[in-house]
Amino acid sequence: MYLDEGIHKFAAVAIKMGVPEKDILVENMSTNTGENILFTQQLLAAKGINPASFIVVQKPYMERRSYATFKKHWPDKVLMVTSPQILFEDYPNEEIPLERVINIMAGDLQRIKEYPAKGFQVYQGIPEDVWDAYNQLVAAGFDKHLMK
Repeated sequence: MYLDEGIHKFAAVAIKMGVPEKDILVENMSTNTGENILFTQQLLAAKGINPASFIVVQKPYMERRSYATFKKHWPDKVLMVTSPQILFEDYPNEEIPLERVINIMAGDLQRIKEYPAKGFQVYQGIPEDVWDAYNQLVAAGFDKHLMK
């Protein structure tokens, strides 16, 4: 399978770290985290693979949402979620400037709160001071990634 580094960044990193390309399955049809998990379930089932545990690699700000979504769709699996270990200050770049990072993080926190009621994720408590900070960010205009 040909891996386009621009599309399959994590696969390219795995190959660079020594994982044989033949051992990598790429799910690239999903448009959201829930679809990614459902399509991965289908991909693994088609290959006759039924792992007991998973390591989910995600962007730093999406770890909790990835965990909550995965556990909703695959509650019986052992799960570890990880991301590149970088400081918040180092996360923004030319592709994703600081303002966009903050907008995305606010939107992800809103989804952590709202998605369990929609059946998309398991419930996760949000400390009051974190939710207060979210409200302050939204009031300051960081609302570009919020659900309508």
